[in-house]
Amino acid sequence: MSAHYEEGLDALEERLQYRFKNRSGLVRALTHRSAVPGDQVAHESYQRHEFLGDRVLALVVADMLFAAYPREEEGDLARRLNQLVRRETCAEVALALDLGSMLRLGTGERQSGGRRKEAILGDVAEAVIAAIFLDGGFEAARVFVEANWRPRMNQLTGPLRDPKTLLQEWAQGRGHALPAYELLERSGPDHAPQFRVGVRIDDRMVGEGQGKSKREAEQAAATHALSAVEGEAG
Repeated sequence: MSAHYEEGLDALEERLQYRFKNRSGLVRALTHRSAVPGDQVAHESYQRHEFLGDRVLALVVADMLFAAYPREEEGDLARRLNQLVRRETCAEVALALDLGSMLRLGTGERQSGGRRKEAILGDVAEAVIAAIFLDGGFEAARVFVEANWRPRMNQLTGPLRDPKTLLQEWAQGRGHALPAYELLERSGPDHAPQFRVGVRIDDRMVGEGQGKSKREAEQAAATHALSAVEGEAG
């Protein structure tokens, strides 16, 4: 490992507010599968760390929500949890900590803008949680998650049910078929794609939306559809 990369790890630990006793776990959490030979992916890339970090994140955030909202029912707590542990939120944390600058990527992934891909950044945020957990125990991981996810918990606004859920409930409540989402167009470079998605109910296109991911575009399409169907109902 180069001295320059070691210096980068020093700076990263400052941003993480955690000093590793053994950095090997942190390095693995920053290593994409494209940077290691195929037969070593499971052991040398962040995949296994991502699996563990996802569970640690969910537990800590669930505990935070349980304490912060003592009067909420299970369903509302679950919806808050889903918003906080979803890929987009994890990627926001990764961007804020500049994890992308320290990613170890294969040549192809590096050239296609892997350091800025939401999917990779979201996975790496979870992998770093696992690295801290394995190096310093649950309490160290909890402190890290609380520092980076509690502000986002406090900033949650808008309806707890996301637009796709609301549209599905609207359709079911009126005896319609479930909403069906269709990718209409994908444009832009690999590192900054744009998606256009349509949503149909009973084979009728009721909304379209755009976003940086298919999920974001589907949510936008559902929002558009809700406005359309509610306008018709009025």
